Amino acid sequence: MKPDNKLKELRTARGFTQAEMAKRLGYKGKSGYCMLENGQVRMTLAMAQKIAEVLGVDANTLFFENKVQAC
Repeated sequence: MKPDNKLKELRTARGFTQAEMAKRLGYKGKSGYCMLENGQVRMTLAMAQKIAEVLGVDANTLFFENKVQAC
């Protein structure tokens, strides 16, 4: 399942390239991060939290904002 473009929008709004994000997240190259951003691999909760931290946003807002319905 391909995610919406929110992750890419926040990354570019902060002026980060995929290579810069990959480096900040501890990847050796950008391909690992690229696959996360494009929804080609599953993201762990720990990685979601780390990405949110790098981008300076709350992980719930970044990844789950529109996924939870109120009862």
